Amino acid sequence: MPDRGPSNAIGRHQQYRGLRLCYTARMAMARTTLTAGGLQFSALTAGRGDDFVVCLHGFPDTLRSFRHQLPALAAAGYHAIAPSLRGYEATSRPLDRDYHLYTLAEDVVGWLDSLGAPRAHLVGHDWGAVIAYATAARYPERVRSLVALAVPPLQRLPEVLATRPAALFQLRYMLGFQLPGATARVAKDDLAVIDALWRAWSPGWSLPEEEHDAVHRTLARPGALDAALQYYRAMFSLRTSKARRSVALLRREIRVPALVIYGERDGCLAPSLYPPAADRAAFPAGLELRKVARAGHFLHQERPELVNEALVSWLAGR
Repeated sequence: MPDRGPSNAIGRHQQYRGLRLCYTARMAMARTTLTAGGLQFSALTAGRGDDFVVCLHGFPDTLRSFRHQLPALAAAGYHAIAPSLRGYEATSRPLDRDYHLYTLAEDVVGWLDSLGAPRAHLVGHDWGAVIAYATAARYPERVRSLVALAVPPLQRLPEVLATRPAALFQLRYMLGFQLPGATARVAKDDLAVIDALWRAWSPGWSLPEEEHDAVHRTLARPGALDAALQYYRAMFSLRTSKARRSVALLRREIRVPALVIYGERDGCLAPSLYPPAADRAAFPAGLELRKVARAGHFLHQERPELVNEALVSWLAGR
């Protein structure tokens, strides 16, 4: 379904009927532990049953990124799980420092095995969206559908970025993460760089103090920040066969239904990237784009009711 601007925008002149899937949904979340590749991952979960939705957080963030979505998904009848990504906890930090996408996709399948789930819907934000794309490309038989938040389709994104220097300039922080001493510089002054990224990526919106402190506590743990930055370093490395296979995953077609939701004020991945990056030939099962009005990069936290409505209405047909 093509992105036709306002007709596919979320939050403009839109009236909701029936169940209001608000972030204040009164559905308890519980903690659990998942395993994959010999590692242990904390996770938040809500709901029951075998209709699984796995939510993957991004950077700089934690599994609590989906605190608004899990109750809404549970209220709609799904079993929703939000794991902490590889390396964000001591128990999920591999000794070989393997953060390649090829391996991150294996983590997702390992979590599904841990849950006894043959298949699941994947919802990813930021790095979680990249991992969701990679998992759907490598393991389409394990993925019912894919929802990517704040990351365009990746197959032809490099070519699109090459024609949009301003959008490419917004991603210069990725190169900074490659430099020697990057972890120490990001950690400096109580993670001031992290706070600056949040402000730039979601203009005019502030993370609630409790959640801000939770992100800081997570990234301040020994080894956690360096692990999170290793994702970027692994992405730019082509020295090993696994690294090259990881990059190749991003070019593969996605053979499951896909929805991409993005904010019109995103200061990380510019909204202008999405329509030209939407290579529908690479999504034979269907690709839909939706834009959220008055939202930036962390759209699911900024405007949770609108994102929840979009998620649940779209998943209902899959």
